[in-house]
Amino acid sequence: MTWRKGGFFGVLLVALGASLWGTDGVLRVPLLDYMSPLSVVFAEHLLLAAYSVPAVVIGRHAFRGFGLPQWAALLVIGWGGSALATLLFTAAFAVGNPTVVILLQKTQPLFAIALSALLLRERLGPGYWAGFAVAMTGAYLVSFSDLAPFRQLPGAEALTAALALGAALLWGSSTVLGRLVLRNVPFHTLTGARLLLALPLLAGIVLAQGTLVQVGEGLASHPGRLVLLALLPGLLALLLYYRGLSATRASYATLAELAFPATAVVLNWAFLDVGISPGQLVGFLLLWAAVLYLSHLNARSPSPESPVLETGRG
Repeated sequence: MTWRKGGFFGVLLVALGASLWGTDGVLRVPLLDYMSPLSVVFAEHLLLAAYSVPAVVIGRHAFRGFGLPQWAALLVIGWGGSALATLLFTAAFAVGNPTVVILLQKTQPLFAIALSALLLRERLGPGYWAGFAVAMTGAYLVSFSDLAPFRQLPGAEALTAALALGAALLWGSSTVLGRLVLRNVPFHTLTGARLLLALPLLAGIVLAQGTLVQVGEGLASHPGRLVLLALLPGLLALLLYYRGLSATRASYATLAELAFPATAVVLNWAFLDVGISPGQLVGFLLLWAAVLYLSHLNARSPSPESPVLETGRG
């Protein structure tokens, strides 16, 4: 397979990586009967240190020319995308209306598109906006199956909205900054750096909450499920995602990431007995049609080389 900037397969790889995130619920939900969400996330990152540490050590030469902006981008990707966004999203479910949380999380592409235009100078034509409309419609139908959630939106609590929007902003920022950092760092090294940077932050939170014992008990009693959770929606998904992102416009990639809820709905139906409505099935088909359409557009429109944050220039 020939790889090139703006290639057809870039968007598909991002979508496949995001689809693997959809396996998260099937693997994670049974663990939540024995461990807290934070304990599960920290255990995942501990297991993935077996990959992240060697990957960063082997690829350390890629970071030699980094200045402050590049390190800041990596911190946003590691601390924001891998650690804080997930914690904010989980906290939003705990304090408010889950429907509103999911609805507000769908604003992630809007943040990513704005940052793509600002930092990466990506120009978006009419064809992109047609794909955007189809993808967002598909993602909305997959999540809700109809228009009922709009009636619930006025009752959202301010804190719930702030937490959900914070998670969407961090995930959208991670997409754009990941595309930028990939200009200088191989995708496999960036994957390791993202996972490794999140580990100290998660460790500090676990120690502060006193749940370290729960992490050890979970690793001892459910090692197989935790390993699968770390490898499938964790490592393999990120490797596919960043490999695709290295050949994909960030504005296209952020829509391809919406394949995640589509896969999650199908797997939850198959393994967790959560039904699929006709509206969700229509949304699933619309979403993947948009992914294929954006793959075609991406192949015709190479990713621009941004002069912002070039290595060695700060």
